[in-house]
Amino acid sequence: MAHAIVNPDGLHDPAPFGYSHTATVPAGSELVLVAGQYGSGPDGAVVSADFGEQVERTFHNIGVALAAHGLDLGHVVQLGTYVVNHDVTRLGPIAAAVQERWGGKPPTQTLIGVAALATPDVLFEVEAVAARP
Repeated sequence: MAHAIVNPDGLHDPAPFGYSHTATVPAGSELVLVAGQYGSGPDGAVVSADFGEQVERTFHNIGVALAAHGLDLGHVVQLGTYVVNHDVTRLGPIAAAVQERWGGKPPTQTLIGVAALATPDVLFEVEAVAARP
């Protein structure tokens, strides 16, 4: 059995905002933890100063990391998202990227606004937990 995403009645529909309220992982599943990924190319350099481009590349990089374990984004159950100098205008590119990849059943996600990340040019970082049934 694969993991299950559930958005309970009585809570707002979070999918348009790019996350779900809860996820369950069946007993015996193997968890794959993906360290914080950012909008870098294979050389580690940030590919663009544009926030939206960093978001896109970050999710691409998570996919590459998961593929090394024979998984894809559909196996992700939780995201931890870090945004430098977060404001409401940054929600649009994030929600759009999540909806493009997960549609109406995105993983759980917590977004945290931070003052800075590892280097001054990194504006967005995401860590992920995936489950192999």
